[in-house]
Amino acid sequence: MKSGLDRNRGANEPQKRRLKTKPLVLLIAILAAANLLWFIGWLIPDKAESPFKAGEEVASVAGKPITREEWMTAMEKKVGREVLLDLVNDRVMETAAAEYKIDVSDEDVDRELALLSSLDGKAYTGLDADQMRRKVRSELILNRVLTKDIVIDDKAVKAYYNENEDQFEIPTTYRTSLLVASTESEAQQALKELEGGSSFDVLAKERSVDPSSASIGGDLGYISSRTEEIDPAILKTVEKLKKDRVSDVFRLADDTYAIVEVRDVLKGRSFKLKEVKEHIRRELALQQLSQSVTPETFWKEFDAHWFYGK
Repeated sequence: MKSGLDRNRGANEPQKRRLKTKPLVLLIAILAAANLLWFIGWLIPDKAESPFKAGEEVASVAGKPITREEWMTAMEKKVGREVLLDLVNDRVMETAAAEYKIDVSDEDVDRELALLSSLDGKAYTGLDADQMRRKVRSELILNRVLTKDIVIDDKAVKAYYNENEDQFEIPTTYRTSLLVASTESEAQQALKELEGGSSFDVLAKERSVDPSSASIGGDLGYISSRTEEIDPAILKTVEKLKKDRVSDVFRLADDTYAIVEVRDVLKGRSFKLKEVKEHIRRELALQQLSQSVTPETFWKEFDAHWFYGK
């Protein structure tokens, strides 16, 4: 509210001055209203608004467009179910861990990964490091839930360790990606593109002539001195590389040429009985189960539902 002094001043001022203040007040009011409307619009976005334009073209063939909707629908059909299944199963296993008070530490995952990579280096091909660790963690939780009530005698655990002691002498293993070219010049060209910043897995999918690894970006999984059916030149090369390094071009036994990338290195180690006692107990307990069990078995227990129905 204006004071009496302010009111008197307004009455004594010339008409010309009062006329100048009206446009300014009006302008301020318009700006304030516009800002308010913008703020409301920001808080409550249009539900129909999409990050993509309707019918947006992402490619064309003979002048006929392929829309973004077609592209996204095709990708959802191809990989959507598998990706969502993994997400649901991971969440189910985390819920099971909380329900049954099962704790899986990073050390547990490291140990399990070292043991698995030595026995089956290709177990997690096609998965990046984070996906692989989540997979190992989820499987550990599942196996601990399944075997929590099965009693295994300490003598049986020790006997298994003594009979299979070589399984717990783990050589250094290398998570390796491979790109194979028919000629040296093609391999050198691929190497230049890699040095220029191209993605190894994308380039392997496009260029590699190795039928077993090209479709998964050249991923060979973990390889070591124990890995069978691998060209000795590949192992010799990766043993000289550090993590996240790419090799020079080298020749394979079949006269093709290769480049490798080392994505991870697990140092060799020897596990004492006390370090793998729980692992052995769990493996022996799993052998007593009449059938294999997957995380889907627990969906009903933990009220899991998904887009694809039952």
